[in-house]
Amino acid sequence: VDLPTMGMGVGEKEMGYLFGQYKRINVKSSSGGSPFLSFTDPTAPGVGVVHFANEMLQDKGDSLEGKRCLIIGAGKVARSVARKLIEFGAIPLTFSDSSGHVYEPDGIDDGKLNTISKIKDERGALLGRYIIASTTAQFNDPESILDIPCDLCFPCAAMNDITEEAANQLADNGCTGVIEGGYSTVTLGGRKILKKRGLLYGPHTLTMSGASIYNALGAGATEKQFIEEVARIHREAKTTAQEFNARGDLFAGANIQGFLRVANCMLNHGAV
Repeated sequence: VDLPTMGMGVGEKEMGYLFGQYKRINVKSSSGGSPFLSFTDPTAPGVGVVHFANEMLQDKGDSLEGKRCLIIGAGKVARSVARKLIEFGAIPLTFSDSSGHVYEPDGIDDGKLNTISKIKDERGALLGRYIIASTTAQFNDPESILDIPCDLCFPCAAMNDITEEAANQLADNGCTGVIEGGYSTVTLGGRKILKKRGLLYGPHTLTMSGASIYNALGAGATEKQFIEEVARIHREAKTTAQEFNARGDLFAGANIQGFLRVANCMLNHGAV
């Protein structure tokens, strides 16, 4: 089952339109009961991205503590990624939108993040407005956001943002891993470069499952249960990759594991 979630260009209003159309064409749906999205945490996708990043680093004997993180995008997912990174002791450095990017050399703390959220949510303004509220922020300096030295990159914006050239640029500037916070933000060529140059890669098929995990666990789920589920999924993807001679390739592991789950379910139901 595909569970639609909020992301780039899709908020509660757009999800409401989708559900309204679903109700219109589906006689089984009902307008009664709980309000739409009342049990959905809009931060779930971003929170899941960071937990998967932490799981990947822990698997290598490392952690998010002190990591300088490049965030591409400034939507709800990007900002929830930043919020969770701060909780883990990491240092978000950037946000970006159609106006350009803002860079805080000393990092973005809770106060600065609240200011950015206010600009984006309440005023509906572009990110460039943030420089009025900050004395330390750099706007479009350097010219390319990928020229900013970082430890990890979290692309949370458009598809195909991280191309071969972008992947090389990140690696040249000291980046050690790219964790997708959006769907298909890394191209096929980009994935090959990341693998060739030894960077960690968290594919969206794995990292963007936060909302699905949240829905599966239910409204009463605890943070501990969420973390355990993330660890299980990461472990299964890693083990599957090893089993199919793709050691360390979480993209292959996640895709193969997903296929096997669906195939086995079909077999159990007699659909051969």
